[in-house]
Amino acid sequence: MRGPVKECWTRFLDKQLVSDHNELVQKRPEQWLEEVAPEKKQGIFKLFLGYAPGVGKTYSMLSEGIRRYSRGEDVVVGVVETHGRKGVAELVAKLETVPGKQIEYKGTVFSEMDVDAILTRKPVVVLVDELAHTNIEGSKHAKRYQDVIDLLDAKIDVVSTVNVQHIESLNPMVERITGVHVRETVPDWVVQRAEEIVMSDLTPEALQTRMRRGDIYPVDRADRALSNFFRRGNLIALRELALRQVAQVVDKSLEAHWTREGLQSTVAVREKIAVAISSNPIAQYLMARGSRMAQGIDAEFYVVYVDSPADHDADNRRTLQENIQFAENLGATVVRLPRGSVAERVAEFAREKHLTHVIFGRSAQEGWRKYLYLTVIQKFLRNAPPIDVHIVTQEAK
Repeated sequence: MRGPVKECWTRFLDKQLVSDHNELVQKRPEQWLEEVAPEKKQGIFKLFLGYAPGVGKTYSMLSEGIRRYSRGEDVVVGVVETHGRKGVAELVAKLETVPGKQIEYKGTVFSEMDVDAILTRKPVVVLVDELAHTNIEGSKHAKRYQDVIDLLDAKIDVVSTVNVQHIESLNPMVERITGVHVRETVPDWVVQRAEEIVMSDLTPEALQTRMRRGDIYPVDRADRALSNFFRRGNLIALRELALRQVAQVVDKSLEAHWTREGLQSTVAVREKIAVAISSNPIAQYLMARGSRMAQGIDAEFYVVYVDSPADHDADNRRTLQENIQFAENLGATVVRLPRGSVAERVAEFAREKHLTHVIFGRSAQEGWRKYLYLTVIQKFLRNAPPIDVHIVTQEAK
């Protein structure tokens, strides 16, 4: 390239470089982030879970919001119930609050979270306390969790709080433990939508101390609360439920990661036991053994059976249903597997759920029946991942 052509090309490149430089200088950092970052399909949902009032969920949520605000994120408070707690009120004052919507109901004015105002304000993050709250009549939605879904669908991140007794599937168990019927619940699918669940934890003894000091309820109500819902035995049981809930979420997150990355798990994070049963009544002995083993090592407990033409017989169908009822009474998760080879179906289930133990039963058998039984076990071992297999001898009835 020579002469006028070279000179013309040089001027063009110089001009282009100046133009690109000006564009770089004029763009703000957040504009570059918007161009580089993939577009969000929905907001990110984070949940602080507690096992009882007063464990620190709201305080943790607000602390998270203040940290994110200090990093430059646009954070607002959608709604926070201070319940007169000075520490919580001080944290709320450090963030912008979207004013609530005033609704008159039966002569009294109530303040509810103003979803439409938040959608108009369109922050990056909104803090929403007490997910299970029932909105006053005349609100946009009947339940606060429905408001949260609107915010997430608008690509706004939500940080919220909930106690374990408000999770719908756990509500009956909480009532049996405490004797208290909790009316406000959140469907399990809402909790499962959370990308992150953090447990706000406190020992039962520390929580009772807070109660006596008047940090949770006024002091004049403390003695009554401590002798009812806040009894030590209740708190220990509720804390166990909350810990199990978080452990299940972590386990599912790990499985989702393995699936997303196309990885095959080489180690199980939690102990999981499955008992393989049929319509034979002696299976109840197997399940009882499996239940005791699961309790002893704090394992998830499954009872599985493979669909079989033999179970269509009236007597077999009845005994199978009795076995299933027995399994449910033991607290097992009952799984019906599609018709096929018992060895292959149970092996597939073991791989899918990352089981650590499988229990098979055998009656005293001789001749060809014994050979067929051993063939099933050998076929299972060939197809299953590395797990412990327990053979329990049953007394035939």
